[in-house]
Amino acid sequence: MAYYITKLAVTVLLVVLISEVAKRSSFIGAVLASVPLTSVLAILWIYVETGDIGRISDLSVSIFWLVLPSLVLFIALPVLLTQGVNFFLSMALSIGATALSYWLVVVILGHFGVEL
Repeated sequence: MAYYITKLAVTVLLVVLISEVAKRSSFIGAVLASVPLTSVLAILWIYVETGDIGRISDLSVSIFWLVLPSLVLFIALPVLLTQGVNFFLSMALSIGATALSYWLVVVILGHFGVEL
């Protein structure tokens, strides 16, 4: 139980730290947010818990392929916001477009025999 609380605390601390830094400097916040902290933490926790290098390798490959559709959020959100669309609607539409992009990439990769 203490291990899970530690995992949760470290993860939450990093997210809060990034959001606080971003309030002071959008550049430094962006640098910190662009580092794949979620992926690094997940890989770290999986290794500590299982030591399964094969699982980590598979996860890394899947993350690689799914980074591409995740970029849709960072393209759609500023475009919608600069067009004057309400923040929450912009966020919802951007998330929806990203989800659609994920689905599309998974389908396309499946046609080429890539399983995620």
